[in-house]
Amino acid sequence: MSKYKAKKTQIDGYYFDSKIEARYYEQLKWLKANKQIKSFKLQPRYLLQDAFSKNGKKYRKIEYIADFEVKHLDGTIEVIDVKGMETEAFKIKRKLFERNYLYKLSLVTYSKKWGGWLELDELKRLRRKAKKVSK
Repeated sequence: MSKYKAKKTQIDGYYFDSKIEARYYEQLKWLKANKQIKSFKLQPRYLLQDAFSKNGKKYRKIEYIADFEVKHLDGTIEVIDVKGMETEAFKIKRKLFERNYLYKLSLVTYSKKWGGWLELDELKRLRRKAKKVSK
């Protein structure tokens, strides 16, 4: 069990860091089978910064490993990360990714209360709005 209470899950021989990520994989398989997307990849890697040396010290490269890369019917590529929350480390990697790549980066989550799959920023907005109404 991780510190975020995510439970590792295996489907089709692939290991996912959480049940929600595995559930999104099932969603992508359905979308592909129903010809709503062209294809998708699991755990694509993106170089954010090359390795370098400075003053005799070596620094390793910085990579971002997304959960999925989806190729849409129109040929556009969307990089998807399934998240319950954003960590500070991810916020930095997101900025570096946005600077280096033209692909759309989407953070998605699942919420029964708000109707299923939605972007994490949208869920935050809905929760703030609901909190404001309840006060």
